Amino acid sequence: MNEKPLLRARFRKARRAHVAALSDVTRRLLFLRPPAPIAAMAGDGATVGLYHATAEEAPTRAYAQWFFENGRTIALPWFAARDEPMRFRQWLDPFEDAGLEPGPYGALQPGDDAPELIPALAFVPLLAFTARGERLGQGGGHYDRWLAANGDTIPIGLAWDCQLADDLPCEPHDRALQAVVTPTRFYEGAI
Repeated sequence: MNEKPLLRARFRKARRAHVAALSDVTRRLLFLRPPAPIAAMAGDGATVGLYHATAEEAPTRAYAQWFFENGRTIALPWFAARDEPMRFRQWLDPFEDAGLEPGPYGALQPGDDAPELIPALAFVPLLAFTARGERLGQGGGHYDRWLAANGDTIPIGLAWDCQLADDLPCEPHDRALQAVVTPTRFYEGAI
């Protein structure tokens, strides 16, 4: 039996409850800047891939702004259509949503005229993770396929503490995260 759908439902519920219990002030104070080891992984001038977070995902905006202010180029996932492969395109100004448009999954993404980029470091959304860097994603496989095609990119997780799991089912195509950042911990996964 494939237990991933049950795990996804369980961790979505836990994440939703966790985020609902946080005040707006608390949410704004978390994830303000990447920890020094993560910042060091994205050297000067590197391209950093982030996701445009939903209301329940660990927020990425402050990280995007920090990396941008510190000389890194920012890229967001981009989809031409639901059945097309994910790509990353440049986000010119992480202080504004100008130039972003809803993609086929509803997430904001750069326009199709934005330059396509390959991030050196990519923050990967997740529903659950282990301290070893194993990740349970949304189930579409977009990041797994993109990371398989771009093996030099360093995958990093960004999560709430409630998303930590003791174990997760892994398949041969799953790529471990090199690190996961939560509001209270820094986990070195597959480093």
